[in-house]
Amino acid sequence: MVATGVHMSDSPAHQAFRAARDFVLESYGDYDKAVAGFEWPDLGPTFNWGIDWFDAIGRGNDKTALWIVEEDGSEAKYSFDDIVRRSDQVGRWLEAQGIGRGDSVMLMLGNQVELWESMLAVIKLGAVLMPTTSAIGTADLTDRVERGVARAVIANAADAGKFDEVPGDFLRIAVGAAPAGWLAYRSAYEIESPQPFDTVTGAQDRLLLYFTSGTTSRPKLVEHTQSSYPVGHLTTLYFLGLKPGDIHLNISSPGWAKHAWSCFFTPWIAESTIFIYNYTRFDAKKLQEQIRRVGVTTFCAPPTVWRMLIQSELTGGPGKLREAIGAGEPLNPEVISRIQTEWGLTIRDGFGQTETTALVGNVPGAEVKSGSMGRPLPGVPVVIIDPLTDQPADEGEICLDLTDRPVNLMTGYVGNPARNAEVMAGGYFHTGDVASRDADGYITYVGRTDDVFKASDYKVSPFELESVLIEHPAVAEAAVVPAPDETRLAVPKAYVALAAGWEPNDDTAFEILKYAREHLAPFLRVRRIEFFELPKTISGKIRRVELRTRENDGTALHEWRDDQFPALRS
Repeated sequence: MVATGVHMSDSPAHQAFRAARDFVLESYGDYDKAVAGFEWPDLGPTFNWGIDWFDAIGRGNDKTALWIVEEDGSEAKYSFDDIVRRSDQVGRWLEAQGIGRGDSVMLMLGNQVELWESMLAVIKLGAVLMPTTSAIGTADLTDRVERGVARAVIANAADAGKFDEVPGDFLRIAVGAAPAGWLAYRSAYEIESPQPFDTVTGAQDRLLLYFTSGTTSRPKLVEHTQSSYPVGHLTTLYFLGLKPGDIHLNISSPGWAKHAWSCFFTPWIAESTIFIYNYTRFDAKKLQEQIRRVGVTTFCAPPTVWRMLIQSELTGGPGKLREAIGAGEPLNPEVISRIQTEWGLTIRDGFGQTETTALVGNVPGAEVKSGSMGRPLPGVPVVIIDPLTDQPADEGEICLDLTDRPVNLMTGYVGNPARNAEVMAGGYFHTGDVASRDADGYITYVGRTDDVFKASDYKVSPFELESVLIEHPAVAEAAVVPAPDETRLAVPKAYVALAAGWEPNDDTAFEILKYAREHLAPFLRVRRIEFFELPKTISGKIRRVELRTRENDGTALHEWRDDQFPALRS
C-alpha cells in the first residue's frame, strides 16, 4: 500500500471528478450546453473511485445511502458513513486473507447490504470485481472462475453447493452459516476500528470483469478500468437525471451490468439514495405502493416491468416520481403512451451496453420523439456507419468514433483478440446494433444486426413490428422472427406471450393478425403467429436466436397463418 499523503476530499482526482459531476448536474435541461461544455475529467496518474469519491463524500455523512425493503415489510437503512465503515471492515478482512491489488473476486450475492459493501471493499483494495448472477449453475461457474482467474468467491451460504464441483484454488467465502471449507464473511465485522484505505491505483488499472448475457453465443468477458465505469457513468448520470438527495429505484438483478449502472455507481455519483424492494414474484400493485410510500423520485426499469405495469391498475398515481426511465431493451411506444396518460410522466428511453456506459438517451428537459431513443450523450462520439461503405450515414450500425476514444468504453474482451479486432475495426467501436438518425440528431433503434431480415426483398425490423403488436390488448410481449416461405423466401412471424384473460385459440389469433394487418404496411405484415413462452436470457432479454432456430428446424408446434382466415387473405 502507498499513502497518498493527501486528505481524500482534497485529492486532485476527487476535485476533477467532482467538477465534471457538478457540470452534468448544472446542465440538466440544456442539452446543447451539456454537449458543448462537457469534458472527461483529467484524473491524473492515480484514481480509485471507492477512495477518491465514495469515502470522500461518505465519511461522517449520515444521509441514507442504501435503503432495502423486504417482501415481508421489514427494512433496513444504511447511511453513507455506515457503508464507508462496513466496506473498510470487509476490505481489511479480505486483505488479511491475502486478497490484494489485481486479484479477481467473484461476487454472487443478491440485493443485500453485503453486495454493496463488498463491491466497495474490492474497489478500495485495488482488486477486481467480477459480479455474477446466482441463477447460473456449475458449468457456467467453472467457466467464469477459469476465464476470470478468480482468486476468491463471495456467495450466500445457500449457493455454496453450486461450487462443490468447481475446480480451482480460490478462497470460498460464505455470507451466512459457512459450510465446511468456507470462510465466514461475518468475521469481517469483528474488526472494530478498520484503518481507512489509501491504496493508489492507476486510472487505467483493471477494475471490473463482466460476462455478457450471451443472447447469441458464449458469454464474452468484458474488461473495464478504474475510470471506464466509475467515471464513464457520468453519461448515465446525465441520462437518468439524478440529483443529490433523490431516492432512486432501479429494477435489475445483481450480476448484470445494468445493476452496476443504476444500483451502484450512478446513484452514488449523484449522492442520492439507492432504494431496493426485494420480492420473489413481481406484483405491480405492491411495487407501486412502495414507490409512493417511500417517495421514490427516479425510477428505472426494463421494458418487461413497464409492460407488466401497464397491464395493472395505475390509478394510484406516481407519488413523488420525477423521472421515469426505460433501459435494457427498446421500449415500445404503446407503453410510453399509457404511462403518459395515467401518470403524466414520459418514460425516457436510452441505449448502452455492458461494454460501455449509457451512449444515447432522451435526457431530462429535452423533446422526446415517439419511437426514438434520443441523442448521443455528452462525451460520447456516436456515429452511424453504413456497413456496405464503412462511411457515416443516416441508417446503419451504431458505432463510436475511436479518433478520440471515450472514457466510457471497455478496454476489450479478455482472451479474445480476434473479437477485439473485429469490434474495433476501421477506427470505430462496433456495437452490433442498427439504427437510423434524423435531421435533428435523434436516433431510432432498428434492431441487432443479426435480427434484421428481409421478406419479399423488404428489410424488416422486428422491433418495429413488435411495437405495433404490443398495442393489442391480448399481447403482453412479442418477438418477431423470419419464417421460411416458398414464395417470399421469408415472412414475419410473431411469437406472442398472451396477456391475462386471453386464450390461445382461433379467435385470438385472428384478432391479433387482423390488428397487425390494419396497422402495418403490406410488406411488413405479420403473416404467422404462435402463442409461446418467450425464451430469455437470465438478464431478461429475449433470445430471438432460439426462435429463429425453431423456425429453421421446423419445430414450431402450432401456428396460425393469415391465409387460414378468409378475411385476411390477400
